[in-house]
Amino acid sequence: MDSPHEKPVTLSGAPLLFAALALALSNFMVVLDTTIANVSVPHISGGIGVSPDQGTWVITSYSVAEAVCVPLTGFLTARFGSVKLFIGALIGFACFSMLCGMSTSLGEIVLFRLGQGFCGGPLMPLTQTLLMRVFPKEKHGQALGLWSMTTVTAPILGPILGGVLSDDASWHWIFFINLPVAAACIAGAWMLLRPIETALKPARIDAMGLALMVLWIAALQVMLDLGHDRDWFHNSFIAILAVIAVIGFALFCAWELTEAHPAVDLRVFRHRGFSASVVALAFAFGTFFTSAVIIPQWLQGYLGYTATWAGYATAFTGVSAVIASPIVGKLSAKVDPRRLVSFGILWLGATTLLRAHWNSSADFWSLAVPQLLQGVGLPFFFIPITSIGLAAVDEEELASAAGLMSFLRTMAAAIGTSISTTAWDNDTRVARSELVSKLNSNDVSAMLQNQGFGVDQVRGTIEQLVNGEATALATNHIFLVSALVFLFAALLIWVAPKPDRQVAPGAAH
Repeated sequence: MDSPHEKPVTLSGAPLLFAALALALSNFMVVLDTTIANVSVPHISGGIGVSPDQGTWVITSYSVAEAVCVPLTGFLTARFGSVKLFIGALIGFACFSMLCGMSTSLGEIVLFRLGQGFCGGPLMPLTQTLLMRVFPKEKHGQALGLWSMTTVTAPILGPILGGVLSDDASWHWIFFINLPVAAACIAGAWMLLRPIETALKPARIDAMGLALMVLWIAALQVMLDLGHDRDWFHNSFIAILAVIAVIGFALFCAWELTEAHPAVDLRVFRHRGFSASVVALAFAFGTFFTSAVIIPQWLQGYLGYTATWAGYATAFTGVSAVIASPIVGKLSAKVDPRRLVSFGILWLGATTLLRAHWNSSADFWSLAVPQLLQGVGLPFFFIPITSIGLAAVDEEELASAAGLMSFLRTMAAAIGTSISTTAWDNDTRVARSELVSKLNSNDVSAMLQNQGFGVDQVRGTIEQLVNGEATALATNHIFLVSALVFLFAALLIWVAPKPDRQVAPGAAH
C-alpha cells in the first residue's frame, strides 16, 4: 500500500464520485444489519430449532459486539491507518456475514454475529471520517448529508429487505446479500482511497480497561439472555453472572477514572449537559429499539403476517423520519435544542400509547399508522440530543464523548431488547393464566361443536384464541411501560443546561 500522506488529499471528478459511493454503501450495509434481522427472527429461530426469545440473541450479540469495538476505533486508526482499517474491517465483516449465513446452530450464529459486530463497529465512524477527507472542505456539508442519508434510510429498507429475503429465498440470504456489496466496496476502497491514507501515530491501548469492559458487559448480557429460561437468581449460574457484572462494572469505573489514557473516558460525565443527554438518549433509544424487535415477532407469531408484510408495517417509521429530518435541521439553529428533544421524545411516547390499544384483530393500517406517526419524532430527538451532549464537553474531549455516546446508545438497544423480550414473555404467561381462569370453556366448546368442530379442533381453536389475546395484552403492557420511560427521558433532558456553542459537523458518529 502507498505510504500515508501527512496532509489530506481530496479527490475530484469520477474518483470522488465512486469513492463516495463505496463509503456510503459501506455505511448503509452496516446500519442495515442492525435492523435487517428484526423481522427474520421467527425464520431464524425455526431454521435452527430454538425459541423466538432465544432468536433475539442474533440481534443483541451484534449490538453488544459493535458497542464494545467502538472504543478501539481510535487506537486501531492510529496504529494501522484509517484506510487499512476500513478495508480490513470490510473484509472481516464480509467473512463473518458469510459464516452467519452458513450457520446451523444458535451457538454458531451468535458467535459469528459477534464477529460481524466487532468488524462493523469501526465502519460507521470510519465512513464518516473518510468522507470528510475525500471531499474538499467547501463540500463537507454535502459529505455529511450523504452519510446522514444512508444512516437514516438503511433502517427503512432493513425490515423490508429482511422480510422479502426470508419469505422468497431463506433467512440465510439476509447475511449473504452483504457479500457482493462488501466486495464492491473493498475494490473501490483499494483502488481509490489509498492516496488519502492517514499517517500512523504512536498509540497505546488500555488493555486492562478493555478487558474489564468486556468482562462486565458479557456477564450482564448473558445474564439477561439466559435469566428468564433459568429462573433468574434461583439459578446459581445466573447469580454468579450477576456478581461478576456488578464487581466488573465497579472495577471498570475505578480503573477508567484513574487511568491516564482510558479506553472509555468516563470523566466526561462530570459535565451535566453530557450526563443528562446521554442518559436520556440511552433510555429513549433503548425503548424505541425494543418495539422494533417485539412488533415483527408479534405480527408474525400471532397475527399471521409474513416477514415481508411485517417489514412493510414497521418500515413506515423510517419514511416519516426522512421527511421530518430537514425540518429539524432548520429549527436547530433557531430553537432551544432541549425543546426539540423533549418534543421528540414526548411524541415517541404519545405514538407508543396509540399502540397500547392494539388487539389481535387489528388491520394493517391500524398497525402501520402509529409507526408512520412515530417516525416524525425520531429526528427531533436524535439530532439535537447529540448536539446538547457534545456541546457540553471540552473541545479536546469531543472524540471521547462521541464514542461514549455511540457505545451507550448501542448497549441500550441490546439491554433493552433483552429486558423487554423477557418481560413480554412473562406478561404473556400471566395474561394467559388470567384468561384461562375466566374463560367458560364448556360454553365455548359446546358452541364450536354445534358448528361442526371436532373435539381436537375445539381445543386447538380455544388454545389459539387464548394465546393470541394473551400476547396482545402483554404487547399492550409493554407499550404502556414504554410510554412512561419516554416521559421520564423527556423530562430528564431539562437537567442539561442550554448549549452555549454549536458542534462542528462530523463531530459525532
